[in-house]
Amino acid sequence: MSRPKPTVYLDFADFHPWFVKTDNFFYHLLSERFDVRISDHPEFLIYSHGGHHHKLHACVKVYYTVESFAPDFDECDYAFTCRELEDPRHLRFPHYILYGTPESIMKDGLDLPKVLAAKTRFCSFIVSNPNLRKTRKRVDFFHRLSRYKQVDSGGKVLNNIGHTVDGLWAGKVEFLRAYKFTIAFENKSLPGYTTEKLFHAMQATCLPIYWGNPHVDREFNTRSFLNYSDFPSEEALIEKIIELDRDDAKYLECLREPYFHNNQPNEFFSRERILDQFERIFSTRVAPVAQRRKWFSLGSWALVRKDKPSR
Repeated sequence: MSRPKPTVYLDFADFHPWFVKTDNFFYHLLSERFDVRISDHPEFLIYSHGGHHHKLHACVKVYYTVESFAPDFDECDYAFTCRELEDPRHLRFPHYILYGTPESIMKDGLDLPKVLAAKTRFCSFIVSNPNLRKTRKRVDFFHRLSRYKQVDSGGKVLNNIGHTVDGLWAGKVEFLRAYKFTIAFENKSLPGYTTEKLFHAMQATCLPIYWGNPHVDREFNTRSFLNYSDFPSEEALIEKIIELDRDDAKYLECLREPYFHNNQPNEFFSRERILDQFERIFSTRVAPVAQRRKWFSLGSWALVRKDKPSR
């Protein structure tokens, strides 16, 4: 007879407006090991960077972000971010693991010559953020590569295909399938910051041209894509793209490379790894950092913290 799951009184705060507290990655994952009960007076709060409602709570607070922000341990007790931090309060959580299983990028059983034959377009580019501070490097690369052959832009930025690609995961991956290459540049180059951009291209078996995380080789086999930092110059990278575009045999050599080292998923896809960290969080008695003050000011009005956990 199985033992009952430990009960955890939990709440979420400061996520996007359409976030559903009982239908999200963390809720479903934690429900595998715990009896999760959403409460207005939680023992534990998982919050993100989308607001200040977490300041209403004086319980143990767990910070999570898909962005490159570093955790502020003056505000949170634990954190899940992309950062590479040697701190027991932190667990590295790359954003791409939310977009599918490792099996979704395994090439076992794929007829790769057939995959190549279906690639009727040269290179894609999907960017919807017009903030040039974040997109300048990839926009400049788009223009440079376009001197060789048209790069199809399916996002809002530099769109040249007459429509925008469905912003949802499935729409992006389907769009990428017809392309030999895609420009998969991150917003910034930061150790640990690997988003869904690379993973989506892999799911479409489209050869990514990647710039971003300087340690991406720790997660993925860089022989399976074109890693910007592996080339002595941008000119050398573009020459390699042209070479592969003109030589199907060499392109297939790259396509045959597994995305994971030794074709084994990296550690970040392990659900047990994440659950074990939450078990440490839920079982460790700490004085929450949020209990240092009982009141806080938000604009011109004050709010009392919710510091009475449910039982």
